Amino acid sequence: MPPPPSTAGSTIKPGAALKAYRNERGMTLAELSQKTGLQPSTLSKIENGKIGTSIDKLLRISLALDVNIADVFASPATPVAAGPTSRIRCITRAGEGKRVSSASGEFSYQAYELLNKGLTPIVAEIRARSLDEFGPLHRHAGEELVYVIEGELAFYSDTYTPAHLKAGDTLYFDSGMGHAYIAVGERPCRILSVFLTPRDEAVSLAGGTAPPAADTASLPAPPAARAKRARAGTR
Repeated sequence: MPPPPSTAGSTIKPGAALKAYRNERGMTLAELSQKTGLQPSTLSKIENGKIGTSIDKLLRISLALDVNIADVFASPATPVAAGPTSRIRCITRAGEGKRVSSASGEFSYQAYELLNKGLTPIVAEIRARSLDEFGPLHRHAGEELVYVIEGELAFYSDTYTPAHLKAGDTLYFDSGMGHAYIAVGERPCRILSVFLTPRDEAVSLAGGTAPPAADTASLPAPPAARAKRARAGTR
């Protein structure tokens, strides 16, 4: 792989670096568009610094060009004055999270003492085995990432068909969409949930006092609940 384009005497410009890599490979904007799914006009604006872009788009372009994204952000020869940083660091030891219990599960809030953090991380054991046990669908501002630590999770929403996730699976979704977490199988279900939302609202959600949400009666039941209903119907 060739060395990153020289940035001597200038600030870091990832768009310009990506353009240089694209030209080195003899790739047109149209060809790069096919590999990334981004419009040629958008790619051109990114390369020329006319619009800002997210790290995921830069990563997508870097992968299409077979470039290490670290090279795209290679430090210039002339140091750039560093801006102010918050220097936040918080360690939550095992079992030390702020615990909140509800009918649907046990929620352990991590880094609870940080009042102004941008993310809310929670380790939760999901106890609800049916939508009836879970109660009203949760709905709150922001976006959310769920990682299944142990067991199996059924994710229900008012927009998509149910999704089943096993240990190691992740799910990223819009938290404004009504959603519910249901434990599936015999083993305990533990998840890590990280989301962007006001801290006080997050606590109320775990406590089961979420704002009214869509009726769950029309949603399909998880496998365990369907089996239970079937057995009841044969008696």
